Amino acid sequence: MTFQTLDDIEDGQRVLVRLDLNSPVEDGEVRDNRRFDRHAETIRELVDRGFETAVMAHQGRPGRDDFISLSQHADILEDHIDSPVDFVADTFGEDALAAIDDLSGGDVLVLENTRMCDEELPEEDPEVKAETEFVQTLAPEFDAYVNDAYSAAHRSHASLVGFPLVMDAYAGRVMETEYEANTAIAEKEFEGNVTMVVGGTKATDVIDVMTHLDEKVDDFLLGGIAGELFLRAADYPVGYDIDDADLYDHQWEANSEKIESMLDEHRDQITLAVDLAYEDDGSRAEQSVDDIEEKTVSYLDVGSETVMEYSPIIRDSEAVFVKGALGMFEDERFSVGTAGVLEAIADTDCFSVVGGGDTSRAIEMYGMEEDEFGHVSIAGGAYIRALTGAELVGVEVLQR
Repeated sequence: MTFQTLDDIEDGQRVLVRLDLNSPVEDGEVRDNRRFDRHAETIRELVDRGFETAVMAHQGRPGRDDFISLSQHADILEDHIDSPVDFVADTFGEDALAAIDDLSGGDVLVLENTRMCDEELPEEDPEVKAETEFVQTLAPEFDAYVNDAYSAAHRSHASLVGFPLVMDAYAGRVMETEYEANTAIAEKEFEGNVTMVVGGTKATDVIDVMTHLDEKVDDFLLGGIAGELFLRAADYPVGYDIDDADLYDHQWEANSEKIESMLDEHRDQITLAVDLAYEDDGSRAEQSVDDIEEKTVSYLDVGSETVMEYSPIIRDSEAVFVKGALGMFEDERFSVGTAGVLEAIADTDCFSVVGGGDTSRAIEMYGMEEDEFGHVSIAGGAYIRALTGAELVGVEVLQR
């Protein structure tokens, strides 16, 4: 790790902190989630050390229903840090500058949604972002910049990459721990078996991860939509769209050659589902893949026999990484695959990292504790990039 952290900054300064508080929004109400809890660790430390703290964060994208103000986020963050959090409906205008000027030691102020600034969103080089009015106006008001938004570190947006080029810059605790855990598969040496559970909805993510890690991972355990596409490559009559679905065929057309080649070259490393689950009269039903003659139902999870095959492989591993869900775990009927492999990991004394989109939510939903795992990542896109060795521009500018 080659960036500065909170261990390197003197107490009591005025700091501009970038968090990722992007959250699900239902009927205009922001849902609390683990991101608030994680980032609260950084903010509580800054409060305890007497920093004057202004927070930047984003919510949604322009034009979408979840593109709303951060006023509710400030209230939720206040509950998590058990200390007052103020909000100003402005990002770098006169109202924001006045509120920043009023900060005292231990104060926390949340600025308005960064994506309400025209200069925030376009993906441009850090040098371009550093010259924006947004960055040039706010930077002189602070002693230092702290980036804690690892889950957004793959984005070249002004609040993430512009400030480190014009200010002293540090990594917050979330940035620090996420970076260390998510790059471990590339940097750590494991003497025993390394297993990766790979699922989710995007074939390209699975292909990229498996291609990059084929020499580091001993066993890939597949599920989800991507796993069904690999079954199609193995000549099972699944991985097709039925009715009005649009999940499989376009991905197959774009990726079939890569999937077939990967299955051919790395068959001894790849374990496919032996049964799949579907809905039948409102209940869960399962079917062996060997018994499927034609796909007539939507498969929503791997089956119980698959979990029984995957679990011993996990328990014999020194390290296990999870990318994506094995089924629609949000519906308890189809949580067997995702929850089953997570429970096997929790029961195993191994180095483990769970990440990829919403997969980590299954831990809390099905009664497991985060401390049963080595690391539970709150990152989606950044986690995938870290696994595939792609550059994270938000980390790269901190490392400068």
